Amino acid sequence: MKSGAGRWLPRGKKALIGVIHLRALPGAPGESSSLDETTAKAVEDGKAWKEGGADAVLVENFGDAPFFADSVPPETVAAMTAAAAEIRRALSLPLGVNVLRNDGEAALAVAVATGADFIRVNVLTHACLTDQGVIQGTAARLLRRRRALASDVSILGDLFVKHGAPLVPLDPVQAAREMAERGGADGVIVTGSATGAAADPDLAGRLAAECPGVDLYIGSGSTPENVPLFLPFVRGFLVGTWCEVGGRIDRGRVSAMAAAIHRDHPR
Repeated sequence: MKSGAGRWLPRGKKALIGVIHLRALPGAPGESSSLDETTAKAVEDGKAWKEGGADAVLVENFGDAPFFADSVPPETVAAMTAAAAEIRRALSLPLGVNVLRNDGEAALAVAVATGADFIRVNVLTHACLTDQGVIQGTAARLLRRRRALASDVSILGDLFVKHGAPLVPLDPVQAAREMAERGGADGVIVTGSATGAAADPDLAGRLAAECPGVDLYIGSGSTPENVPLFLPFVRGFLVGTWCEVGGRIDRGRVSAMAAAIHRDHPR
């Protein structure tokens, strides 16, 4: 199986990828601040991730709920591009983009425009029943768009994404293999059932054993206490809510998470 998700990370090191939750962007129902204020807060969170020891950051439009199931409006793409560009200028870290709920082509466009390194796609292959309804995989369009743009942006796809379930019963190993082999994923993200819910370490171990060559990531519910359960199996951890205190990223919590993840490869 192919592996390419880690081009932007040191091989052999377990990665802490800090998630930057943007406030509601222009046009979203929860809009409560200007884009300048939203971007400034995102940059501050990015700096806290970097100073605490993160290896990369991922920006996503977390405040835009309720989310569109597929394509987001142009004002969302423009706002995310502006925010990602400022984060890119402020930090010398690999950058990822996730356009919720499942606009992988918009994420790719933002990534290409800002020089980002990877994107996250919640439903890259198969179909999921979510709180936005049925969401179908977008791999065919996304990979063709990436080729047309002559881009080497990595694509991380969620396996049975949180806040959703497969439309039909699927074996997770088969689904992960198909996402990598037929869907073109550069990495597979394993999550719990919801934001903040821990993933299953037994599933991570099974995937690592039966899907050799696929970079695995944990995408929800990571804590310094449960990180050791996943370290033998995964390439990295996407972490957000555990490191937030009062709606902002707490540098001390980032440091604790980084210490747990980097215990065999300290800075």
